[in-house]
Amino acid sequence: MYEPIRTKSVHTMAGTADFPHRSREEELDIQLAGHLAALLAVTDELRALEPSASAELDVAAERLAEQVTRLRGGRPPVRAAVASTAGGDRVPLNVGLHQRAHALAGRALVVAASRADTAGAILAAERMDVHAAAVAVAEPALTAH
Repeated sequence: MYEPIRTKSVHTMAGTADFPHRSREEELDIQLAGHLAALLAVTDELRALEPSASAELDVAAERLAEQVTRLRGGRPPVRAAVASTAGGDRVPLNVGLHQRAHALAGRALVVAASRADTAGAILAAERMDVHAAAVAVAEPALTAH
């Protein structure tokens, strides 16, 4: 019914030895480092907006930076300088950032679990808990406005 394929597939790469391949573990390291770096960026934003929680967020940011550096083979993440902002009603912005941080920590947890990276998984789970609690505390303030 069908004629057999007689030519080489155009979808295979000629000279695949020259093509750089990464292992599954390397790909997961890259993904996990990316999620943790994004979580670090949001954490730095929260540090600027929430001076009252700065000490806890400073510790979290340092732990995240250590993990990203480890996963990137010693290359530290690029970080923005934190400038404190004073005054103003920032509750909606903070809740949005905590929700985003919670989602990023969840993604990092999934990748860390599939990679069997205990340190990354523990850090991501802790950050999820912190951000979920922050959202739960701040949401009643949103509905009161």
